[in-house]
Amino acid sequence: MRQSFFLSLLILVSSTAVFAAEPAKPYSVPIPAETEILKTLKPEHPRLFAPKGEEERILKLIADHPKAKRFFDELIKEADKLVMDPNRTVEHKLVGPRLLDQSRACMNRVYTLATAYRLTKDKKYCDRAVTEMLAAAAFPDWNPSHYLDTAEMTHALGAGYDWLYHDMTPEQRKTIREAIRDKGLLTGKPIYEKNGWWAKSENNWNQVCNGGLTIGALAIAEDEPELAAWIVNRAANSVQIPMREFAPDGGYVEGLGYWVYGVSYNVFMLAALDTALGTDFGLSTFPAFDKTGDFRIEMIGPTGRAFCFADGSDRVGTAPIMFWLAKKFDKPHYAYHERELIDRSNYWSLWWFDPRGTVEDLAKNLPVAEQFRKVDVVVMRSNWTDPNALFLGLKGGSNNVNHSHLELGSFQFDANGERWFIDLGADNYNLPDFWGKKRFTYYRLSTAGHNTILIDGKNQEHRKGIAPITAFETDRNGNSSAAVDLSKAYPEQVSSASRTVKLDGKVIEFLDEFEGIKGNEIVWQAHTRATIKIDEAAGNKAVLTQNKKSLNAEIVEPKDAVWEIVSAEEPPEPNAKNKGIVKLSIRRPVTEKPGEFRVRFSYR
Repeated sequence: MRQSFFLSLLILVSSTAVFAAEPAKPYSVPIPAETEILKTLKPEHPRLFAPKGEEERILKLIADHPKAKRFFDELIKEADKLVMDPNRTVEHKLVGPRLLDQSRACMNRVYTLATAYRLTKDKKYCDRAVTEMLAAAAFPDWNPSHYLDTAEMTHALGAGYDWLYHDMTPEQRKTIREAIRDKGLLTGKPIYEKNGWWAKSENNWNQVCNGGLTIGALAIAEDEPELAAWIVNRAANSVQIPMREFAPDGGYVEGLGYWVYGVSYNVFMLAALDTALGTDFGLSTFPAFDKTGDFRIEMIGPTGRAFCFADGSDRVGTAPIMFWLAKKFDKPHYAYHERELIDRSNYWSLWWFDPRGTVEDLAKNLPVAEQFRKVDVVVMRSNWTDPNALFLGLKGGSNNVNHSHLELGSFQFDANGERWFIDLGADNYNLPDFWGKKRFTYYRLSTAGHNTILIDGKNQEHRKGIAPITAFETDRNGNSSAAVDLSKAYPEQVSSASRTVKLDGKVIEFLDEFEGIKGNEIVWQAHTRATIKIDEAAGNKAVLTQNKKSLNAEIVEPKDAVWEIVSAEEPPEPNAKNKGIVKLSIRRPVTEKPGEFRVRFSYR
């Protein structure tokens, strides 16, 4: 009996091990064959995003909701400026390797003018939009060497062609349709055929390029059915690659700025499919896509500034896709947050406007602290309703993802209504070899340019530099803590390193611990716009002030350490100037003993 029992157990363990070793299949949804994919195409125009009849719904919202009325007034003001300047159309003018500024200008003008026309029926807006599209259609190309430019221009003309179809002459339609086909869709076809890099990438390029080409294909599908069906099929299969990256919790490894860009095009694509074909083929069911709006909200502090990383910015801007996500997944708090946050609206703010949601919905639906696991960042705040609440973001993850900086362990935080420690954001994309070997020689992208630990002035490891979040705790009272393992960020300089942060009441504490340090000097550093006054009697204490508010800074360990103020204003040319920025620093010689920094910030 005993032998039989152990034999059965061995068989069970062996079979379980074999089963566990099988890799899980990536989530995917089946896309119809080319011969089937357009069978449900709506024959009439407009078919993209806002079919005929949506105008009445928007006009009622404008009449009923002051904020929708404000958005409408702002749009008409912008449209009138464009009408008054009919010769200011897009030009085939590259900045560095990019035509992207012109593609985006065309898109914003066409949507603004076409929206104004659809809501007012004033033909002057339609005529000016058509002038803009004809100017772009006359370009020799849409710069396919930098394919984002082509994708966004295809989007611009595709949407304009669809929305203004019945108000253009046959000749105008032909010119714009052929430009969409020849300068857009046919330049994308060989990329799909060769499985070019963006068609198989996991980042925003995939979302933007697939989204733009899908919109162009659906706009002219009745005239180019075979090509349109082919493009939509390939795009719908390709976009599943980055959509898998939302799991498990909706985070986005390229940071909030590129979240807005990539997810916007993801939404444009799904919305275009849904309105033109009556289905998005199940793409919106991808795991955690319904949660990705949480990432945007959680990344924004009570000051209205983002916790930013990679080539991002703390400027939040507008993201009308939050209205679309709110409706699609029945999340009114998404709509509330976007309505309250918007400082400048656009056409999507009207078409997707959602009046639902309250501040209480934020606290009810979102935790005060969150770990985004694939991204490996933590954000924490003391509460959702107090504009003076504490807020802190901590960066773990990888130094080797798209747009990454060498910034593992970096942080930013708000307290008492101010952003005290900042991220400098990206530098000029057109700097020499910005995407090559010189990338991390630029101050803003280097470890020296971030709020983390610097050893002997050297950068963190790039390709293999990772920093997992190893601990995360929070409670309902807004007390939270997190730890990040930084050992592999400095593989040649330490045997182990970690950073732990705690948020408790009106206090934020950092504990940095190191073992086996090699080198001469280790520096704790954080960038700020605040004025700093160090206590002359106790050099381990300082007071930061800005806008008549103050923050206390104290070095708890080492007990003999003192604060230093280091200017970050004048890195060597051609680096961006960081006007008014200083670093609050601790500088220590390396010893053979394990070391630590314990730093505390508080306010009354």
